[in-house]
Amino acid sequence: MSLFDAVQDDHQSWARLGDSYEITRKPRGLDMGSVPEIPFAPMEAIPQGGEYSPKYTMREPGKVGSGTYFERGDILVSKITPSFENGKQALTMELPIPFGFATTEVIPIRPRQAGHDTRLMFFYLLHPDVRHHVAERMEGTTGRQRVPQEVLLDLPVPQFSPEDQTVMADSLEMIHRRISVETDSVEAAQALKRTAMETLFTRGLRGEPQKETEIGPVPESWEVSTLGESAQLERGRFMHRPRNEPRFYGGTTPFVQTGDVVRSGGRIREFTQTLNEEGVAISRVFPAGTILITIAANIGFTGILDFASACPDSLVAITPDSSVATEFLEYYLQTQQEQMDRFAPKGTQKNINIQFLRPWPIVIPPDDEQRKIVAILDAIDRKIALHRRKRDVLDELFKSLLHKLMTGEIRVGELAS
Repeated sequence: MSLFDAVQDDHQSWARLGDSYEITRKPRGLDMGSVPEIPFAPMEAIPQGGEYSPKYTMREPGKVGSGTYFERGDILVSKITPSFENGKQALTMELPIPFGFATTEVIPIRPRQAGHDTRLMFFYLLHPDVRHHVAERMEGTTGRQRVPQEVLLDLPVPQFSPEDQTVMADSLEMIHRRISVETDSVEAAQALKRTAMETLFTRGLRGEPQKETEIGPVPESWEVSTLGESAQLERGRFMHRPRNEPRFYGGTTPFVQTGDVVRSGGRIREFTQTLNEEGVAISRVFPAGTILITIAANIGFTGILDFASACPDSLVAITPDSSVATEFLEYYLQTQQEQMDRFAPKGTQKNINIQFLRPWPIVIPPDDEQRKIVAILDAIDRKIALHRRKRDVLDELFKSLLHKLMTGEIRVGELAS
């Protein structure tokens, strides 16, 4: 059941958001000089996806300039596309002084009177149906559309007693705190992986002396080669334009594209498109275990195929020879993505090709050291994946509970049972 289908439900009372909340206005005669510094929240400081507090910067009163006035406890709702659709909003409970200023691209709202838990309204505004409902009513030119204040104030909102609001907000907040813990764990593990890669690919595991090479210091026993010398490079293919011709799609052969590689985190286990026999005939299929690297727009992202797949010409397939393990090479190439992107020729969009990749230097440690390095990085990747799975489960739980509470499918009394 859609959230707004419940508006017609006799068991649930609804009202306008504007009946219980109002737009915060800057008071006349505000003495900004009464404080030494004022918190300011630009759009990039407004969190996305459920975190409460913006990352304020403190400014001297004379340097605040234009901005949207808000007060401690206000909800800041981003109003410009795509920030609104992406869930950028803040709950300003931890403001160091009673007021602050934010980007002009937010709408600050606050309860008209006591008895409203702003946490519950904050979570309600994250509901996908709410975002869709409001986004459909944006106004302005394409790419610069904004949410009119009246649309936000006219938003249908379910009504609950103050006590029920607090119980609901507590339950949703508890789940969201656990989501934040898992998010922090993912970020910590990713930082550990970056540090480990930097050390492993320059110092190795044996503590041996280093030698200077064209790519900097590496262990003495390591060789420096190039992709062209140590791997076979083959470009994907999709000869028909436009590429989205429907008659080529909907078969049984996976068709991995740039976005699938970028999202893979190094192991391509999913795909979003398939080709039929006619599509396969104009593409190129690579076996499981092949490294794919993106060469158009998103430059230098890599992943190893878990399955045989057709690939377009925006990907290059890399098959290493016996001197370098596939998993080791893919991990090393992960460390090269930013450099490849930086050196990519700049045209209408960035592009690289096989000629760009062939002379790209790579390191080759002894076989046993390659295996040990892969084992270390694989263990970190499994830790990242575990925390992501936990976060995803909690996120689904949060969305489901929010929806069922707002539609009345779950009553407050059931939360304690």
